[in-house]
Amino acid sequence: MVRVTDLSTLPTFDDISAASSRIADGIFHTPCFEAPALSDRCGCTVFTKDEHLQRTGSFKERGARNALLLLSQDAKQRGAVAASAGNHALALAHHGRELGIPITVCMPIHAPLVKQRRCELLGAKVLRCGEHILEARQTADALAAEDGLSYINGFDDPAVIAGQGTIGLEVLSQVPRLDAVVVPVGGGGLLAGIALAIKTQQPEVRVIGVEPVRAASLQAAQQAGAPVSSNMQATLADGLAVPKVGDHAFHLIQKHVDQLVQVDEEAIAMSIFRLAEDTKAVVEGAGATGLAALLDDRLPELRGKRVVVPLCGGNIDPGMLGRVMDLGLVHDGRLVRFHAFIGDRPGGLSQLTNVIAEQGASVQQITHDRAFGITDFASVLVECTVETRDAAHRDEVLQALAREGMETRVLEAIRPQAVPAGIGR
Repeated sequence: MVRVTDLSTLPTFDDISAASSRIADGIFHTPCFEAPALSDRCGCTVFTKDEHLQRTGSFKERGARNALLLLSQDAKQRGAVAASAGNHALALAHHGRELGIPITVCMPIHAPLVKQRRCELLGAKVLRCGEHILEARQTADALAAEDGLSYINGFDDPAVIAGQGTIGLEVLSQVPRLDAVVVPVGGGGLLAGIALAIKTQQPEVRVIGVEPVRAASLQAAQQAGAPVSSNMQATLADGLAVPKVGDHAFHLIQKHVDQLVQVDEEAIAMSIFRLAEDTKAVVEGAGATGLAALLDDRLPELRGKRVVVPLCGGNIDPGMLGRVMDLGLVHDGRLVRFHAFIGDRPGGLSQLTNVIAEQGASVQQITHDRAFGITDFASVLVECTVETRDAAHRDEVLQALAREGMETRVLEAIRPQAVPAGIGR
């Protein structure tokens, strides 16, 4: 059992109940509906708890508002500070402005620019400091000591954990005959709060945590028996890249969480893609990580069960969303890029595109190469990107080109075995 400095500071179920009433007028009671298309893909009845619909796009508002409301009047006047790469900072900025509490956020220099700018627009003082969240935390701690600001931890403050636990209360009221909740985990506050709320009322419901393989700080803590600093690599679920889980959170997780699994980057990307296409929900990597475990068949024991997945954040960079959508189309065989050798004579390119058109496919991009790797001067290498209906249709297009004597070679995705040094957060 992990030791916490003061066990009396651990949040309780009563704290979660009190938080639910305290924050009710400032937080959306988000929907939790069945997603039939996802249910078909996962082999279980999937309900999505749509926390990405909160005003600043994440569940973090619950804990932030609860913590701010619990500050003394003097502390509210002095203001609060936090280290955050994005969603916690946004939540504090929004609710600090609404409650009249000055907010300072220390963000790593590589934090998403859109989140940095939004914090400033919400009236927070934004300091860009450090390569990762731990270095930003050092600056925040110094400010708290020097200026008398209240530091609000985004995942281990007892008031924050209690606020996040209100999601568990809502889920139990929204989904009857619930079998399991599958929760993304970074610093552990969301998982700890939901687990405490659900296990107190319905202990038979399974609570499962999911973390990225590249940011597995909870697994490291479980292996060590206590929170420890672990190596973080760059991950699509950047909101979960917390090097060390919280002490309070870990204690509650050890007591109430049934299982922990990890998912890779491709599974997270495909989860974002499926959510966008199947449910029209735009969700960031961290918010889609729980669903990734179901789609990637990491939890076969949940087949046929009724399962809730919190979509805990929607603040994805538009450029990254575009890359993920392309990856999903490639994965499904709906976007294919190939090299083809055609005759370097009038009509050669027309013949290629006519065959593609006759098969009902659409050319998205096409380029010629007469210089590199070509020794047959009667031919030209053409690189084509083609949109098809599915993998079977893709194969039909390639077979039709082969019948016309055009040799093709499909370009496969490159999957690096390791992240190059210097990229990790």
